[in-house]
Amino acid sequence: MRNGVRAPSVLVMMIRVDGSSRALQYETVQAVENGPILRDMAFSSDHHYLYVMSETQLSRVPVEACGQYSTCSECLGSGDPHCGWCVLHNMCTRKEKCERSSEPRRFASDIKQCVRLSVHPNNISVSQFSVTLVLEAHNVPELSAGVNCTFEDLAEMNGLVEGNRIKCFSPAEKEMPRIIVDKGDHQIVQLYLKSKETGLAFANTSFVFYNCSVHKSCLSCVSSPYQCHWCKYRHDCTHDPRTCSFQEGRVKKPEGCPQLLPAERILVPVNVVKPITLRAKNLPQPQSGQRGYECLLTIQGNEHRVPALRFNSSSVQCQNTSYFYDGMEMSSLPVELTVIWNGDFSIDNPAHNKVHLYKCDAQRGSCGLCLKADPLFGCVWCKGENRCTLKQHCPHPENQWLEHNGINSKCTHPRITQITPLRGPREGGTLVTIRGENLGLEFREIQDNVKVAGVDCTPIREGYIPAEQIVCEMGKAEKSQYTGHVQVCVGVGECIAEFTANSSKYYYFVIPRIINLKPSRGPVSGGTVVNITGSHLDAGSNVSIMFKDQPCTYLRRGGQWLTCRTHASLHGYGNVSVSVSIDRAHLQRDLRFEYVEDPTITKIEPEWSIYSGHTPVTVTGTNLDIIQTPLIRAKYNGHETLNLCQVLSPISMLCQAPELPISLARQQEVPERPNEFGFKLDDVQAVIALNTTNFIYYPNPEFEPLSVSGVLELKPGSPIILKGRNFLPPTNIGNGKLNYTVLIGEKPCMLTVSETQLLCESPNLTGRHKVLARVGGIEFSPGVVHITSDSPLSSTAIIGIAAAGALLILFIVVVLIAYKRKTHQSDLTLKRLQMQMDNLESRVALECKEAFAELQTDIHELTSDLDGAGIPFLDYRTYTMRVLFPGIEEHPVLRELELPGYLQEQVQKGLKPFGQLINNKVFLLCFIRTLEAQRGFSMRDRGNVASLIMTVLQSKLEYATDVLKHLLSDLIDRNLESKNHPKLLLRRTESVAEKMLTNWFTFLLYKFLKECAGEPLFSLFCAIKQQMEKGPIDSITGEARYSLSEDKLIRQQIDYKTLVVNCIHPENEKISEIQVKVLNCDTISQVKEKILDAIYKNVPHSHRLIASDMDLEWRQGSGQRMILQDEDVTTKIEGDWKRLNMLAHYQVPDNAVMALVPKQVTAYNSVNNSTVSRTSASKYENMIKYTGSPDSLRSRTPMITPDLESGVKVWHLVKNHEHGDQKEGDRGSKMVSEIYLTRLLATKGTLQKFVDDLFETIFSTAHRGSALPLAIKYMFDFLDEQADKHNIHDPHVRHTWKSNCLPLRFWVNVIKNPQFVFDIHKSSITDACLSVVAQTFMDSCSTSEHRLGKDSPSNKLLYAKDIPSYKSWVERYYSDISKMPAISDQDMNAYLAEQSRMHMNEFNTMSSLREIYSYVDKYTEEIVCSLEQDDAARKQRLALKLEEVVALMSLES
Repeated sequence: MRNGVRAPSVLVMMIRVDGSSRALQYETVQAVENGPILRDMAFSSDHHYLYVMSETQLSRVPVEACGQYSTCSECLGSGDPHCGWCVLHNMCTRKEKCERSSEPRRFASDIKQCVRLSVHPNNISVSQFSVTLVLEAHNVPELSAGVNCTFEDLAEMNGLVEGNRIKCFSPAEKEMPRIIVDKGDHQIVQLYLKSKETGLAFANTSFVFYNCSVHKSCLSCVSSPYQCHWCKYRHDCTHDPRTCSFQEGRVKKPEGCPQLLPAERILVPVNVVKPITLRAKNLPQPQSGQRGYECLLTIQGNEHRVPALRFNSSSVQCQNTSYFYDGMEMSSLPVELTVIWNGDFSIDNPAHNKVHLYKCDAQRGSCGLCLKADPLFGCVWCKGENRCTLKQHCPHPENQWLEHNGINSKCTHPRITQITPLRGPREGGTLVTIRGENLGLEFREIQDNVKVAGVDCTPIREGYIPAEQIVCEMGKAEKSQYTGHVQVCVGVGECIAEFTANSSKYYYFVIPRIINLKPSRGPVSGGTVVNITGSHLDAGSNVSIMFKDQPCTYLRRGGQWLTCRTHASLHGYGNVSVSVSIDRAHLQRDLRFEYVEDPTITKIEPEWSIYSGHTPVTVTGTNLDIIQTPLIRAKYNGHETLNLCQVLSPISMLCQAPELPISLARQQEVPERPNEFGFKLDDVQAVIALNTTNFIYYPNPEFEPLSVSGVLELKPGSPIILKGRNFLPPTNIGNGKLNYTVLIGEKPCMLTVSETQLLCESPNLTGRHKVLARVGGIEFSPGVVHITSDSPLSSTAIIGIAAAGALLILFIVVVLIAYKRKTHQSDLTLKRLQMQMDNLESRVALECKEAFAELQTDIHELTSDLDGAGIPFLDYRTYTMRVLFPGIEEHPVLRELELPGYLQEQVQKGLKPFGQLINNKVFLLCFIRTLEAQRGFSMRDRGNVASLIMTVLQSKLEYATDVLKHLLSDLIDRNLESKNHPKLLLRRTESVAEKMLTNWFTFLLYKFLKECAGEPLFSLFCAIKQQMEKGPIDSITGEARYSLSEDKLIRQQIDYKTLVVNCIHPENEKISEIQVKVLNCDTISQVKEKILDAIYKNVPHSHRLIASDMDLEWRQGSGQRMILQDEDVTTKIEGDWKRLNMLAHYQVPDNAVMALVPKQVTAYNSVNNSTVSRTSASKYENMIKYTGSPDSLRSRTPMITPDLESGVKVWHLVKNHEHGDQKEGDRGSKMVSEIYLTRLLATKGTLQKFVDDLFETIFSTAHRGSALPLAIKYMFDFLDEQADKHNIHDPHVRHTWKSNCLPLRFWVNVIKNPQFVFDIHKSSITDACLSVVAQTFMDSCSTSEHRLGKDSPSNKLLYAKDIPSYKSWVERYYSDISKMPAISDQDMNAYLAEQSRMHMNEFNTMSSLREIYSYVDKYTEEIVCSLEQDDAARKQRLALKLEEVVALMSLES
């Protein structure tokens, strides 16, 4: 029967009859609600159903329910004669429903016929792979269709059937389960046999994978139930004993394990040097190369390692050492002791031997406490110093210390510190507890020597704590005795003064009395808390309360009261007498308590609540007023909740429904019934769980926020509508409404409730007020309402004022027309423009806010992906090559010398001495100065030579830095001598030194880029890319709706909408479709790029598929597939303009399914047709191919010239602005195109955070925990030294030098070209935006003030307000660097040497030298001449050496 059904249900008993004498009931089925069942029953024609009738109902009952049994044993053990087990289908069913049930063993009808499965071996190690397993199956049918063996979700493989045996292999290495150390050494996996005929598992058995290596000790290893062996000398547990390095080191049994034997308590006093000797067995002798023994003691969390000596295999000693622990709270401290050898090989300690460190003086501040310490401690009381210490630490002679069981072992001057209780009855029997110091060491010393207020008090042995506590029982006091001291005499025999203690407090004799009790009646089941009042009720030590001959459980007491809890009455209803005893005093008074009939519950209304409870429930019953604290309870899934009730009368009380104890995570949208529902009424058991109630819980009401922003704007008197669900519980019982309270601020409002809305008539308020909704146990604030007040004036007054105002305005207008008509017109024009600008500013702000929110979401998704996949940094070699040799992919310096074999050796002979010359500073400086003096030595050559020299000197950065400093010093000298303004230094790359400086920073700031600055730079790039792609981008001109660059802004209104396409992964169609956001105005190439970005969002760009190698295929619902292309036979041509195909051209709907497939050759692009020539197509292909290259689309208008053959011009979103045949009206809007410049502001606002983050990172000396790179501090200090050397004290000049040195030479290059750092593709629009950011970056580093006007470039105006803030960051950054301690040459050289070592083999030095030699070849005479004129070069005969190199190298040609 189901619980909670009020009407009695009538059941059908299912009975099987076996023979004439035995019947078995096997199932009970509920047939009808209201019985009884009539005798007439009938089977259906197929005998599958039984028709059952009651007086009001006809029911059809199935004769079997085989499907309810999930296993063979449950099915065949149920006794249902209709059911059997269909083996290969793994289900309980009727025989006729089982396929091929007539064949042997396919259908089991007896429990003995259930399939049994065993496996041998039934366990293997996790380091064994593809082991042959033999499964023996009993009662299986013929398995000719084959079987698979399945290890849960780990592996599945084919099984080889041989009769009733099946051979399988255990999982391969990659499929093996990982066994986690803290979950044991094995994992039990179910091994299933799965029929290939049905695809279902029909038998299973347990299989164990074990992992010996989980065991880290010998005893746990060899005690494992699996085949684990301990390798003593490797300290390793393995399943394969052959892997032990020494045969004698293998252990199979616990007796053979190295282990410490149980030891007596090891006591070590602190600060005393002492060895610790331990007994053991099987201690290994360390082998060659292994370290010796140590003792490891963990004292208060700190490890102490002590050298140890192994005497033999059965003994080890921790060497002489002293130990210490902090604090005086513990007299002794047990310390974990571990014996280890070879560094970390621990010896098992099965007895858990510990070292007990102790301090004699800790917690032993008195003589008695000292002498009662464990005699093994050896503590004595040093009388001269009044402290407890070791005997050897007491400096006084022997007769000046006291020790346990010694000649002097009795402490003098006992003292009493505490007495409880301080009052008791004269009759005695009170147990008095006396606490103090030196109160004897043995019970016999105080046995008859305690008096309390002159009355003998007999000590109790069980309560005696030597030296600290005496518990004694009071004798009877005479009437003349009222109060007195407590006296204790320590010793046997006569009391001596120095062994006597008297208390400072008095003990009093009192007469306790009882006066009244309340309540005077309670339920016969007990549980009533009775309060008895009187006087001196807190005296004595023991209280007992009797209700006639039954105890009342004592709870607590005070001076004038005591409380107890009644038991169930043994004598039924009626009055009982009440008596109280305190120790031996019996308190009598005519007090009576009445046991009355237990309360009952007859009705609960309503019989429902919500999950959170706290809804009112009215309870009707009897005798409810005799309960002091009635509680209502609910129990669900083993958890109980309670709530309070308030008694209104003997027959009614009002309760707050308890909450349903169900977790928030599991709260469903369905009603739930508690397992138990009832009341706690003292000890009345009958109402704990009521069977007569159908109490039900409905889901909690749920509120929605008032608005997205949380603020709702209203006019006074307008209703407030709170939306949500479950506001009206779907109950048909009683009142189905909840009591809602909605507060607007502090004021409640009138409510109208429906299922999904609360209509609140708002009170007469204005301003901002928090809205708070309460129902049951729920309190929720859906937001804030902002009520804006209407005009307080009456309509008549408003009309009057308006009329007067109109007359006034008319008068002013007439005057202005008469006298200042022109001025008036100007003002009107100004106001109109001002309104337009205000509206424009609002639109820009709104667009900016929405775009930023959307971009933040996208960037958050992107950066969360980055956390897992990492930023696609280029490796060091690729990064440096892109900076040093931009635009050259396969530079010779990356390859070996490519020469015929007979020349290879000759050239290398020439290049080796040339390399030595390059490593000669005199030669290198002379070489560079000579090249720079040549007129034919171009700017490109200067950069190339600087980069080649740096590749050669990559492995000698100390030398490279020294050369660089000399070249920069020369450059500064030349700059000042030529009377150029000092600020122009390092401004342009006009010398080898400047390019070398860039390369030097490139080498040394790679680590800082990877660890710190790379992340905000990559985030900025991604933010720009994502923001640009949210709006249309012209595939031909590179212009975009969202841009930071005025040159790349679409100055038209382009109508577009966002579509979501579901893309199939090009490399694996089984992966679920990927949703990609595209625009209906995107060209097909743009869609392909966006799809590839989505599919490969965490993949470096160089590892992706190339869009031009793929076709976009639109897969339509009917199975049709269409290839979409930028140009095909459907392309629209108007006049001499041809528009690229977009998604809108093909009318692609939202949620279309797309796939990228390999490029196909179509009739359109293989033959020349009437609409486009092959020349035009190839020209367009090339243009698309290089769209992403920053250099290919730098100009504002790419080449869109008519095709020479057909005269057709290609366009996408906007036609070339400079073609005269396009009218202004054709450009989408009649507004001046400059109005769209506001989009620059919107885009700038959206990207502001990312720009700020990048600038803040670069201009911080310690950002995100990364220290300032040494190279920056070193170079800035060098520039300051040069300024001091030349007496330049102008801070603006120094600031400019540093800005030109680092931000201009390095950071601007990196910001404009993030593809130098990351493996990414940079489009022309992204390049244009990054150029604006880079220009802002340089403006921030400038000291000159920019005067802006209406004709200033838009990119200067765009960041005009931000640049002062950025400038302050730069100034603070330079100031912080200058305040940092200088870096010594030694530290810098060590850092440079480390950098050289890390990247020593990145470039081929021979190839670099050969490239540099080409300049020697070109200017040989000039270089030799310079070397001959230089004194230092002449001394080293460098000219001759160079000529020798030239002679060797001349053979190459």
